[in-house]
Amino acid sequence: MSVDHQSYLFLAVFLVVAALFPLVPLALAWLWARSFSPQKRGRDKNAIYECGLETKGDSTIQFRPDYYLYGIIFLVFDVEAIFLLPFAVAFTKLPVGAFIAIMIFLLLLVEGLVWAWQKGVLTWK
Repeated sequence: MSVDHQSYLFLAVFLVVAALFPLVPLALAWLWARSFSPQKRGRDKNAIYECGLETKGDSTIQFRPDYYLYGIIFLVFDVEAIFLLPFAVAFTKLPVGAFIAIMIFLLLLVEGLVWAWQKGVLTWK
């Protein structure tokens, strides 16, 4: 059984290129920043600020989880539209199994909508 060294050479070159591909731009960016960016150390440079202004008081704000649930439900039904579009375009050329699969998909989405409605997620307070 002979070993083909050509394939191992290709693999080694591939691994070297795969390692250099992200490292070379990072090294160049580091050298550029080190060479051309101004070095201004001090209290003002290291201060934490938001929008160029010094913060006053507690800067954390608590949001109600209802906003997140509302956003997640929106994303679920937004993605639903993306999945339904190819099905609607190729509807006449699809077999019966595809129709059953999309009906199960829609049934699961309707089940999620009913759950959200019953939990009161869709009522804006």
